[in-house]
Amino acid sequence: MAIKFQYNKTSLGELGKQLKMRQRALPTIKSKESALRVEVSAAKEKAEGYLRRMDELMERYDYMAALWGEFDKDLLRVKDVELGISKIAGVRIPALRDVVFEQRPYDLFSSPAWLSDGVEVLKEIARLGIEYEVFQRRTELLDHARKKTTQKVNLYEKVQIPGYEDAIRKIKRFLEDEENLSKSAQKIVKTKHEQNADTL
Repeated sequence: MAIKFQYNKTSLGELGKQLKMRQRALPTIKSKESALRVEVSAAKEKAEGYLRRMDELMERYDYMAALWGEFDKDLLRVKDVELGISKIAGVRIPALRDVVFEQRPYDLFSSPAWLSDGVEVLKEIARLGIEYEVFQRRTELLDHARKKTTQKVNLYEKVQIPGYEDAIRKIKRFLEDEENLSKSAQKIVKTKHEQNADTL
């Protein structure tokens, strides 16, 4: 990215302000990036933990597979998933508040003995599945924000800050050269005036 500038003191001052702004912002952006990196890792771990717990729960009740055929599918359903929003390093992410189930009443005496346990198992599996989905989404949002922040860090570190420093260096050299030429021209004029004064 070429930085546009003019060879004058106004441009030099403006570039200096831009450079200082980026140099001051860089540590904050770097700390945000590292915080996001940690949060992405934690969210991934948590999502994998929910998935593992869900698999373990399903394996534990695998012996009931034949009984699930008798289970009334209309007995239990997820009525609502209450989500909130939380912020991590300035990124808005979903947070699960509650899972509301709608359960149709059933007769405890005429139903099989395992039915109430089955309902609780299904609730737990559904809750874990929803938690997994929420943390997957959190991971995606945080990772996207981390990538954007990493791009900004790289832009500042590798492109803009060196570009501004180079432009400032060029302007300073130009102004120094201009000043030296001006002094040299003044010396030449002075010397010619002195020579003219001596010849008169």
